[in-house]
Order: sequence, then structure tokens, then C-alpha cells
Amino acid sequence: MSAAGRSRRDDGAATVLVVAMAGVLMFVAAGLAAVGGLVTAQRQAQAAADLAALGGADDPATGCDAAARVAAANAASLDRCQVVGREVTVTVSVPGPRVPWRDVRVSAEARAGPV
Repeated sequence: MSAAGRSRRDDGAATVLVVAMAGVLMFVAAGLAAVGGLVTAQRQAQAAADLAALGGADDPATGCDAAARVAAANAASLDRCQVVGREVTVTVSVPGPRVPWRDVRVSAEARAGPV
């Protein structure tokens, strides 16, 4: 086979390789973006839970109401609240990263009370 025949057969091979690599890189980038979104949402949820627990522990008589207000002020929803004596335990959730096929929520728990 001549060199000219061999080069014609290989025409476009680099293009296919570049397109395949671009697809792989896009997939990796999307995965990293999703993981970054989950980490950000987890930190937001934990901060909201910590603040809600502290707000609830400030006055245990109205602890869950105060915790719900603080959670809402931090873009979180109060999922569970328990007051035992002067100790408040809360669980809050925040929306996670957007995915087309599922509603993702990230939750966190915190406890506050006298030391």
C-alpha cells in the first residue's frame, strides 16, 4: 500500500479523537460542578442548622418557633426540632444542586444548649 493510500484512510482520525476527548472532559467538568454544588449546599445547611439551634436555645420555651425563623432567614427549612430541657436539637434542609431528573435536598443537624 502506498503512503498516499494510508494517509487517506486515516483522514479524520484526529477529529474523532478530539471530539471524544472533549466529551470526556465535559462529563468530568459536569461531575466536578455537581460535587462542588453538593459541598456548598452541605455547608449552607450546616451553617443554617447551627444558627437555628443557637436561636432555639436562646429561649427554650419558644425554641422551635425561634429555630424555624432563623432557619427561614438562612434559606433553609426546619425539618425537625426537639427541645429537651434547655437543649435544642434541629434538623434543617436546603435545596441542593439542580439536576433534571430529581429534586435534591441536603440536610444537616445541630444541637445547642448550656455547656
